[in-house]
Amino acid sequence: MRAVLTDLSVPRYLLTAASHRLRLRVPRDAGGLLRLRDDLPEPALPDAPGWVRLRPELTGICGSDVGVAHAKSSLVLSAFYTARHQILGHEIVAVTDEGRRVVVDPIVSCAHRGFAPCRSCTDGFPYVCERFDEPGVAGCRAPGLGFDAALGGGWGEQLVAHESQLHPVGDLPSARAVLAEPTSIALHAALHWRRRGDRAVVIGPGTIGLLVIAALRRLHPTLDITAVGPGTFSAAYAQRAGADRTLPPGPGVVETLAGLHGGRVIRPRLTRIPLLEQGVDVVFDCVGLSSTIDLGLHLLRPSGMLVLVGAAGKQPVDWSLVWNRQLTVQGSVNFGPEPTLGGRHTMTQAVEWLSDPSFPVDGLVTHVYDLPEWRTALSTASAGPSASAVKVALRPNPSLPLIP
Repeated sequence: MRAVLTDLSVPRYLLTAASHRLRLRVPRDAGGLLRLRDDLPEPALPDAPGWVRLRPELTGICGSDVGVAHAKSSLVLSAFYTARHQILGHEIVAVTDEGRRVVVDPIVSCAHRGFAPCRSCTDGFPYVCERFDEPGVAGCRAPGLGFDAALGGGWGEQLVAHESQLHPVGDLPSARAVLAEPTSIALHAALHWRRRGDRAVVIGPGTIGLLVIAALRRLHPTLDITAVGPGTFSAAYAQRAGADRTLPPGPGVVETLAGLHGGRVIRPRLTRIPLLEQGVDVVFDCVGLSSTIDLGLHLLRPSGMLVLVGAAGKQPVDWSLVWNRQLTVQGSVNFGPEPTLGGRHTMTQAVEWLSDPSFPVDGLVTHVYDLPEWRTALSTASAGPSASAVKVALRPNPSLPLIP
């Protein structure tokens, strides 16, 4: 089987991390984590009922994939990602052996590992299962597909998944179907906020940020949404997704929103960013840097909510405003049964939205590459707006036709 294999041995990981930190040009064979292989065994079906083999039609490159490739993954979270070899790719539209087109919920929880449900799974939160580090009958040493070569991933010609992870998409266009997983991430994040107020800010109009904007607009048609991100490239996409305006990042966001909405600007001593009194009701930070978290905290009104979406990382932040203004900080990653949707699965709702031509995601898949071009694809995804890229995707099986 052909696939891009990730080798997370400690020497390779440390050398790759050092090369990126010091901007060294290290030869591929000396330290790179990823290799295209033509001789890998097909992933074996677990010895349990319900598992099926899939051939990926299109696979999106996620920020977490870029983080793995550049050795920037969280060391704390390595407790859950213990597989030495990975085949990346968890944003997948694929075809089963029977010819069904499906999108895949990548989470492998107690039910798939053959365990009695843990407390999180029992309570309806399988996306934060308490046995992500235990392979069980699935043999998966990670929270989900795309992070352990044992089950395969979207950067390969085949993978295996459980029937319960599959959501049919019929003839949904490939470029929309491949967005089902990130759309589900975005919807799950948006649902954390039980609307209390009229103003929202979304920081980081990359794929996830744009889909958060689209989800907020679909859930709350009258909500005032400000996107914060650099450059005219991101601004055009943000406005198509449903943002009322896009502002460049930095202290000027406080001044602009105060002028638009009538809030007051309060200036602490010896700090760069002023406070927005009578600020916004919710901020979705889809970047997760110390600068973006700090800006979000300064924009929120008392009792507002900061939703940290997607990637995790170690960031130095002054959290004093959380106490002082009684803010709620909500982490958000993955998805599953949604209490606010009556227990409906996030991906079921996401597929329904993507099947609606008015849901504004056309054009988000900006680049598609065949598997041998994975290095170019990864470089393009890493460059983002500077390469005029939003969602970059790989096509592992060119014999599978893309649905226009």
